[in-house]
Amino acid sequence: IPRATRISEVTPEETKFAGFIFKIHANMDPKHRNRIAFIRVCSGEFLRGNNYYHVRQEKSLRFSNATAFMAQDRETVDEAWPGDIVGIYDTGNLKIGDTLTEGEKMTYTGIPSFSPEIFKEVINKDAMKTKQLEKGLLQLMEEGVAQLFTYQLGKKKVVGTVGALQFEVIQFRLKEEYSATVEFVPQQIYKACWISSKDPRKLAEFIDSKQRHIAEDKDGKLVFMAESKAWLQMVQDNFPEISFHFTSEFKD
Repeated sequence: IPRATRISEVTPEETKFAGFIFKIHANMDPKHRNRIAFIRVCSGEFLRGNNYYHVRQEKSLRFSNATAFMAQDRETVDEAWPGDIVGIYDTGNLKIGDTLTEGEKMTYTGIPSFSPEIFKEVINKDAMKTKQLEKGLLQLMEEGVAQLFTYQLGKKKVVGTVGALQFEVIQFRLKEEYSATVEFVPQQIYKACWISSKDPRKLAEFIDSKQRHIAEDKDGKLVFMAESKAWLQMVQDNFPEISFHFTSEFKD
């Protein structure tokens, strides 16, 4: 199946390698604390040990370890073809949505973040484990388990999910994998809206006027945290120059 990029459509028949990271999992083996990124091959041939271009970071990466997973078993992969999924060991360079190529500067589309349904503030219960908590939250969010929003004022951290059970999973994994103890406090938030404007001055004015409700996602994109549907509608009416998006992948 062809996949769209921000430049053109890439078909599986193309000879040059291209693929994207669609899943990341940290600590698959608790004994080794490793982190594995799963890449879907979209075109060409993936060869273990080759250097590939990391489009977002604009640098070359070499993957000497490539693995295929079958149930509880794993085996080394020397080559992979369009449609194959390969696990590659990652030291923190990769994020979900990243594109790898043989040198072409393109980025796959269609892997956006959507506004969560449930929002809760993260409360650190052990100040001595702040660094562990920061690392754990970052890695779990990069796995796509949930989304993290950090308010510009006060640096309050709010986690957003689509289901209540995810908070229990996050709480458990933070404790077991990172020795961080947290509590989640429900927040009155209706939607997380990514914001943009063709007029930088108007955007700055909006941020200044709604500073208590402005946060950033894990990639540093600006997000307006709307408390209710009615209030969001009123804000949209009052600020027509501001675009409100319910997904992180948008075009002005």
